[in-house]
Amino acid sequence: MGDAERGIRSAWNRIQWHLERGTVARAVVIAAVLAFVLVAVPSLVSVYWVKIATAAAIFSIVALGLNLLFGRVGMVSLGQIALLALGSWVAARLFFATGLPFPVVLLLGGLITGVIGTLIGLPALRLGGLYLALITLMLAGAISIVLTHVDFPNGGSGFLGHTEATIEYPDVRRPSIAKADDAYFRYVVVVTVVMFLLGLAYVSSKTGRAWAAIRQSEPAALAAGVNITVYKLWAFALASFMTGVAGGLLAANEGKLYAEQFPTIDSITLLAVVLMGGIFSLWGAVAAGLLAKLLPALLDDWGVSPDFVIILFGVGILQVVVTAPGGLVDQMPKDVRRLGRLLARPLRRGESSPEQSA
Repeated sequence: MGDAERGIRSAWNRIQWHLERGTVARAVVIAAVLAFVLVAVPSLVSVYWVKIATAAAIFSIVALGLNLLFGRVGMVSLGQIALLALGSWVAARLFFATGLPFPVVLLLGGLITGVIGTLIGLPALRLGGLYLALITLMLAGAISIVLTHVDFPNGGSGFLGHTEATIEYPDVRRPSIAKADDAYFRYVVVVTVVMFLLGLAYVSSKTGRAWAAIRQSEPAALAAGVNITVYKLWAFALASFMTGVAGGLLAANEGKLYAEQFPTIDSITLLAVVLMGGIFSLWGAVAAGLLAKLLPALLDDWGVSPDFVIILFGVGILQVVVTAPGGLVDQMPKDVRRLGRLLARPLRRGESSPEQSA
């Protein structure tokens, strides 16, 4: 028995060593990629592509919120773009009306949007699936209509801060340390990393385990002592907070805001790219941000109508539903390994043929 216990303990120690080694290797690779993005990307591409990359990073935060809601808790929300517009409105109003530091405005915009998102989630607690998607879509449409009539703050007086004067009104301000496009891109990437670390912390905690239990089976989670109401509202609040922070970043990136920048149909597109990127992995949100902003810009640069991207997204959703439920971040490594084995097969045959001939 002693030898068996020692053997089991030795095997377990080897497993832990490999796991820790793999974790360290992944951390090193992620740090290297992040350093390359922060240092090299702004100097390698034009200002136009820097702004596209900034928008992609911002939308990856929005996709992260939906990733947590759908992939971790099982709640489908089609109101994230409306919450993004709301976060942009709140942040723009605070930027024009106060002299608060940029990070404080982002935090306040995220908190206010988080409270509103939680209130939106209240009537949806007893709904799920298609019904939850419909009610959030209706609420998104209502918010879009209100913002269309109210319009976005542009430096005017009063609570709304909007003026119809023909004079040129100022842009939404950026942080003093990141006024240039390349510096602001780096600023956005750092905030994006913070949001992803926050999401990872929640997923790895007791809250994340409660969300996973709710997604698997609400009756089983309730029987295990999980307060379903609290944890669902928590998920709505966290996703709305992240979306509000993204709204503040987007306001400063765009400079001037219009209601036409936030069509309700984009909520459906966002759900499509999140599914394509990978709903069960936080990396899927990064892929979703690139699909949402980089792919249309590439098509436009290649002379293809950006409207064609809707067809590509439709094909991508069909692919996810039929063959790749884990999305691109899950399927691409499998395909690369399969391709590598396929390409290596002739080489192995070539190495074995001289031995056979001898």
